Amino acid sequence: MRLRTRAAVLVTAALLLSAQAPAHAAAEPYAPLPPVNPYAGPPGTATMHGDTGSSDATPLPGPGAGSVGSHRTALASACPTVLVGADGLPVALCTEIFGRAPTVHLLDPSDGRSLTELTLAKGSLLGGVYAYLDHRDRLVVVDGNRDLLRIGHRRTASGGWQLTVDSRLPLAGAVPDGDAVTGLSPDWQGRVWFATGGGVVGTADDGNTGAVRTLALPAGETIANSISTAPEGAAVTTTHATYLLTARPDGTPEVRWRRPYDRGPGRKPGQLSWGSGSTPTFFGPRTGTDYLTVVDNAAPTVNLLVHRTSDGGLVCSVPVLRAGGSGSENSPVAVGNAVFVASTYGYPYPALPDGAGPSVPSSGAFRGGLSRVDVRADGSGCDLRWDNRTRSAAVPRLSTADGLLRTVLREPVIPGTDGTSALDPYRYAEIDPETGRTVRTAYLGAGFLFDTLQMVGSIAPGRVVLQGTTTGVLRIAVE
Repeated sequence: MRLRTRAAVLVTAALLLSAQAPAHAAAEPYAPLPPVNPYAGPPGTATMHGDTGSSDATPLPGPGAGSVGSHRTALASACPTVLVGADGLPVALCTEIFGRAPTVHLLDPSDGRSLTELTLAKGSLLGGVYAYLDHRDRLVVVDGNRDLLRIGHRRTASGGWQLTVDSRLPLAGAVPDGDAVTGLSPDWQGRVWFATGGGVVGTADDGNTGAVRTLALPAGETIANSISTAPEGAAVTTTHATYLLTARPDGTPEVRWRRPYDRGPGRKPGQLSWGSGSTPTFFGPRTGTDYLTVVDNAAPTVNLLVHRTSDGGLVCSVPVLRAGGSGSENSPVAVGNAVFVASTYGYPYPALPDGAGPSVPSSGAFRGGLSRVDVRADGSGCDLRWDNRTRSAAVPRLSTADGLLRTVLREPVIPGTDGTSALDPYRYAEIDPETGRTVRTAYLGAGFLFDTLQMVGSIAPGRVVLQGTTTGVLRIAVE
């Protein structure tokens, strides 16, 4: 296998403060979200990054006033993907610590416990990270056999719950031996777009004809993150360039535009591949997909790149994450004219993908960092709004309902230092996106059991945050 995906890293990695509610009211609207995909689940909870545009935003509000507490569901698994369907039932895609089998869990929305589970085929995919819920609340994922699955859930005759494979479409003929699907997302025609670590992009019409069509991107370009879809097409960022692709009538992908970026001299500490760590994000003030943004891998300071979706024209290139470590493995958060970028520079991943290569430099401290960039109203460029050293240990999530960014902070055992250890404490945090100031925190726990490993939390109905960790899922809510 040429590239072990993010999944492999998360799998291997898995080997009371503030009772006051924040007195924050959004000073400006964050809108619109990307268009609702008719073949995906509810906006904000259908994909790891919230929606098929990967905005990392949600129309749902998070925990309200009161003392915030948390409960850990121990699943002996790393759980990077926690989604919620229209029926309100959370579905988690996890990978077992022992045996490394990919496992789907249906969770009880009231307490987070696992109602039932389904083990998938283990193979070169090693469990997967990226999946989505379709418009019928089925989990769409590619298993270790390179089969595209739709997994539904239903009540049993005894009143319990059951997870079942409702459909299966083999992709082995389209995905080369030794390669694996990295990301997938539906388009507006109901086809499933997918991308492999080895640089193959394809569509699968599993609901109608069963046709699978592919396009190999230039040799040497690999894909280490997921993909995004919008009415304009599918966005893919390789280790060399960002692409917007469309499909011919028969589903064959074709490149609409390609824009290379500065990939730097090598993989930075706290990144999993040599190149951008971004899942490309659609956003914009008019249609919700006016722009497409990623973070490059320039050294010593990375840049936020904003392209026009229509033609790939560069709107701006803005240096970000200057206050802390300048490197990011996470997707930007973006709604309207605002973009937020979190640093992962120096984050202590316990293991790296095969072929990741040495980091440049060989090591780096996890200082943290969070930046906000605004695209000017006339589209003439962008401006850095603020930049700080927020020590985010997860992909932040923005609520357009209450106007707050939410993440998990990894704090040093010795305050005021940049060191990390197996005893580090973790705190849930709410951040004012207008200023970058942390306005409320709540203690979650300390040590390996609570490591959120730069995974994203989902805001679920009922003002609940469901956050994956290396060993299960945290349910965060007002007590």
